[in-house]
Amino acid sequence: MTTASVTRLSHAEVSVGDTLPALSYDVTSTTIVVGALATRDWRPQHHDFHFATERNGVRDIFMSSPNQAAWFERYLTDWTGPTGRLGRLGFRMTDSVFPGDTMTMTGTVTATEVDDAGCGWAGVEVVLRVGERTCTTCTARVALPTTPDDNPWQRRGDNWKP
Repeated sequence: MTTASVTRLSHAEVSVGDTLPALSYDVTSTTIVVGALATRDWRPQHHDFHFATERNGVRDIFMSSPNQAAWFERYLTDWTGPTGRLGRLGFRMTDSVFPGDTMTMTGTVTATEVDDAGCGWAGVEVVLRVGERTCTTCTARVALPTTPDDNPWQRRGDNWKP
């Protein structure tokens, strides 16, 4: 049996201006409904076509905020590997993501620092687009290991200041 290589990005490997690999995903009704269910967002515009189109006046059901947050988390941790730990995440939705859309996430490192506790941080701006439409912008702060034996997931108390 062979073991797949896992990326474990370290703070020293990240610089301001670095771009993250793009992630594209073909959104289906199932993507939206399962995402709403997984995040316990029972609002009908995320699973009921008639409610979304007739009451909300949109073209179809659309992706919820918690579902998008999960996609941003996936995007960032795909980039960092298992030792990357999300410290903060904030985003602004300006347009909806519908079934049939192909959403594409791109990211850029905007800041790096090591805090007083020795935790390495990367600031990342992420943009979720559908074609030429910018649907959501996201700002994240991600902890990265500073040494081979550092693991941000083991930080607690005064050693964890996101």
